[in-house]
Parts: sequence; C-alpha cells; structure tokens
Amino acid sequence: MKDNPSPLEKSTDRRGFIQKAGTLAAGAVVAGETGLWAPRVQSQEKKKLGYALVGLGGLSTNQIAPGLEKTEHSRLAGIVSGTPSKIEKWKAKYNLPARNCYNYDNYDQIATNPDIDVIYVVLPNGMHPEYTIRGAKAGKHVLCEKPMANSASDCQAMINACKDAGKKLAIGYRCQFEPNNIECMRLAREKVFGDLKMIDAGFGFRIGNPDQWRLKADLAGGGALMDVGIYALQACRFLAGEEPVEISAQETKTDPMKFAEVDESIVWTMKFPSGVLAYCSTTYNFSGINRFSAHCDKGWFSLDPAYSYGGIKGRTSKGDVIEKPVIDQFANEMDNFSKCILEGRESQVSGEEGMRDLKVIEAIYRSIRTGRTVKV
Repeated sequence: MKDNPSPLEKSTDRRGFIQKAGTLAAGAVVAGETGLWAPRVQSQEKKKLGYALVGLGGLSTNQIAPGLEKTEHSRLAGIVSGTPSKIEKWKAKYNLPARNCYNYDNYDQIATNPDIDVIYVVLPNGMHPEYTIRGAKAGKHVLCEKPMANSASDCQAMINACKDAGKKLAIGYRCQFEPNNIECMRLAREKVFGDLKMIDAGFGFRIGNPDQWRLKADLAGGGALMDVGIYALQACRFLAGEEPVEISAQETKTDPMKFAEVDESIVWTMKFPSGVLAYCSTTYNFSGINRFSAHCDKGWFSLDPAYSYGGIKGRTSKGDVIEKPVIDQFANEMDNFSKCILEGRESQVSGEEGMRDLKVIEAIYRSIRTGRTVKV
C-alpha cells in the first residue's frame, strides 16, 4: 500500500515467541472513555522525533500523515516525492520548510538534515530495499511498509544496512498495535479456550485499475499474497505462537491477462511444530474475506473484520463480543517505534520479523510452482 510517484532466522521456539507477544499485550492499556490506546512505557522525555515520508500516495495522504498529527512522540518533518506538484501541496498543507522536501535524486542529502530522525518508506514493495538502505546510510532510522521487500535476501540486505549504520529498522505491521488483535493474541497465549488446534484466516478484495503497480511483478513482488494475504499469515503466526514448518499451496487465475505477472487467488495450509494447522486464503478478484477464527479444544474466538483500519470486532464461543475502542493504528505504530528509538530498545516488528514473513511467502510460491508440500 504505497506510492507510485503516487515478511530473522526461523525460530520454532514457542515459548520465546509467546513471550514476545506477551510483552506486547502486557504493554497495552485501553482508556475506554477516551477511545485511545497506547503501549504503556516509562519514557523519560517527550521528544517528538521527525519523520520524513518517502512516497506521497494514498496511504501517506489518507492514513500516515493524519496519524502523525495524533502522535505524542512523532511528527511530520519532511517528505520525499518524485512529483513536484505533490511536494508543493504538502509544503503548504503541513507548513514544511523547503529544506525538508526532497525528490528521489537528492534523497541522500537528508543525511545533513537534523530535523529528520526517521525515514518512513511508503513506496512500491520493489523499491523498499533501495530507499531503506539509502536511508540507513544517511544515518536515519527506518520504518518500512509491509511487505518488507520482494525477497528474503533483500530483507537481509536491509537488516544488514541498518545494523551497519547503527540504526533501527521496523516494519509497518499495524495490526500488532490494534487492541482487538492484541486481545486475540492474549486469548491464544493464556489458553482461555484451551489449546489452539486450527486457524482459518483470509484477506482479499477485488482490485481495480489493471495498470497499477500492484499488478507489476518488479514493483509488487507478487499479487494478493504479498499485499493482503500477508495479514492472514501474520495472524496465524502470532495466534499459533510459533513458526510454520510445512506448507502446501494452490493458485488460480480466472483473468490471466490482468494477472499475467502476479497471483490472483491463493489458498494455502500451514503446519506448525505443535501440530496446529492453519487454512488461509487471499484474492485480488472478489471481496468479503477479512477475518480469522481460532479453534481450540474448549471453544473458539474470531475477528470479522480483522484487518481493517477501523470497525474491527469479533466474538467468542462463550457469546462474548470482542470490540475494543477504535484507535489510529498508524499513530500507535509510529509512536511505538519512536519510543523504541528514544528508549534504546528493539521493535517487536523488527526487520527480522519482516524477513520471517518473506521466508514463508517464498515457501508458498515454491509450493505453487512445484505442486508439492514444502518445508519452510
């Protein structure tokens, strides 16, 4: 979900994985009457870190920039775009000084700008590695939209560049900062409904313009799986609390011309070390898939819708409704990263986390190509 000049080494340590998710959920506090949610932290200062948005497409315009206006530790400090008219419009709207506005050619000059602490890469997937690596070499921390890149090898290069520069890297997994998703992580971790046995998850929609970058392999890396199927993949990994070890996948194309370069619709199954099974689906050719259900030996819980910007809600086999206060997921995501920087700690949505997803995605595509069940 980016602009067009507009998923660490695999671990099957269930205990460690669950502990990480537990830290996230334990840090959540909901202020019911205000409708606001934020991780609980002991910050010693309330400095606002300056963010520069790289790519001014719909996500930056409609979600990220407005989200920055709701943050406590983050602020919009600069922009990078290949479209001069967008730069002028944003300068006027957000009162940005000309020195904080860059194009893709002079992007590296951001290294000398003390107003900018963080680069938020909101470009097509295939451009993530270049602008993450250049941002790190410019001495800036990097928040990069999901999916992290088109390949796990590109993810590793991005991780290496940030580590070499001594800068932090995080990936835009906004649902990890959404209260209803966090509540479902808690239900699974605390075994409120007993041991998890099976997960059913999917996300898809009907894509429009056939000429958009999301249908170009070099820019998108893949189709529905890379764009929205990754949400279902993330949900399964965190509900299971471990990494998948075996995958079987199938793809279908009903419009081979429109989807000549990328996948249209995919279903896949994942087996986890504990024996948990997941059945997942994603599509670019019809709507109505936006949910997950977790089936346990003493009941179940689900979210539907599960991955939207708002309106997320669910229910349980006990008849309870899951519906936490609506928050700005992007604001929470960015403030969490700013706090990680200010407090010198790593993000739970690190580059290593992004690379885990890409390794699974590559296994899904490998299963489709070979027609076989593959190991992750």
